[in-house]
Amino acid sequence: MHTLSPPYSNAISYLHRGPDPTFRVVPTRITVKCGYGFESASFSQGFGSTRTDWQSACAILSSKVDSQNEDSTTPAAAGENIAAVNGHKSAETDLNLVHVGGEKTLPPKPLTISDLSPAPMHGSQLRVAYQGVPGAYSEAAAGKAYPNGEAIPCDQFEVAFQAVELWIADRAVLPVENSLGGSIHRNYDLLLRHRLHIVGEVQLPVHHCLLALPGVRSEYLTRVISHPQALAQCEHTLTKLGLNVAREAVDDTAGAAEFVASNNLRDTAAIASARAAELYGLEILADGIQDDANNVTRFVMLAREPIIPRTDRPFKTSIVFAHDKGTSVLFKVLSAFAFRNISLTKIESRPHRNHPIRIVDDDKNEGTAKHFEYMFYVDFEASMAEVRAQNALAEVQEFTSFLRVLGSYPMDMTPWSPSTSSSSSRGD
Repeated sequence: MHTLSPPYSNAISYLHRGPDPTFRVVPTRITVKCGYGFESASFSQGFGSTRTDWQSACAILSSKVDSQNEDSTTPAAAGENIAAVNGHKSAETDLNLVHVGGEKTLPPKPLTISDLSPAPMHGSQLRVAYQGVPGAYSEAAAGKAYPNGEAIPCDQFEVAFQAVELWIADRAVLPVENSLGGSIHRNYDLLLRHRLHIVGEVQLPVHHCLLALPGVRSEYLTRVISHPQALAQCEHTLTKLGLNVAREAVDDTAGAAEFVASNNLRDTAAIASARAAELYGLEILADGIQDDANNVTRFVMLAREPIIPRTDRPFKTSIVFAHDKGTSVLFKVLSAFAFRNISLTKIESRPHRNHPIRIVDDDKNEGTAKHFEYMFYVDFEASMAEVRAQNALAEVQEFTSFLRVLGSYPMDMTPWSPSTSSSSSRGD
């Protein structure tokens, strides 16, 4: 296993040269660089004094990434010669730039797997992929993260990841946790499967409304459809409203509103945002029906390249690690952060995707014990430009067989207030 080398002086001096243009919220123009690539590197090689050196070092922290290399170069349905992230196979792939947004429709149709073959003709604004249809909370989060960006709806989380990898989008904004519903496990798994980097976060208050076709009264309703988490977040309020209706789960909230409108369902209501009501011509039967006003979803912003961490504002760093011998290493890893007074904001365990179960012979040889194997995702409040964070990860690497930095990025420090209908309808 590689270990972290001590000389960080070159990197730190580079990080303090001055403001980094990558921290502009939305650049007015972005240059497409086809065939872009740099070889992944571990911290054992030390920091260089160039941006590319930092990106290479920040991308992967462990040498034991054979299993990841399999996933990072795995094509979806778009063909075998897909340009993987961080330069893998980029020299072998011809990225023919074609325009993918040909026909303007309002609202646009979400991307599907079959749409991911062509690469985009980039314009003067960032293209931001999100999961769902227009009116989804993810679209509002994308608008808050990149106010001048062009939002690109995708029908699956996987499609949003691949849209960025294949240059169809420049960024993706995807949910990772909700204050009531907990973690979105699918996206944690996809963060490890793909080689995108977390470059920021945004927290969005979620304000649910009960929507139906114009003229429909609540007593006529027989069912309510929405995303499973939205249904769960409004369960008590629906009961208080006296609605004796069936609850039915669909893929997303705005998609539920679109489904009611497009099929002229007069016995069905949807739980979605006020913006979805405006887009699909529905009326709001009840406003603010979430059981808890303090309902917030955290989204991460993903890019093909990492940003250079700084120390002039609060930063957060996300990592994932595992150990061949099970979870006994967890206490040692957490101690590395506690010793340096680094606060952890989240820890999430997920089954190890390649080795979910470890079988151990028992002492009497009468059978076997099955131990579950886990990957651990940790967010901590420190920048990778800080020596204490570098030293903490150097110690963590001694206890783990796999360690990867998912990103070191500015924390969302925007003022927070409980969700309101006005903020939801603006989509900011």
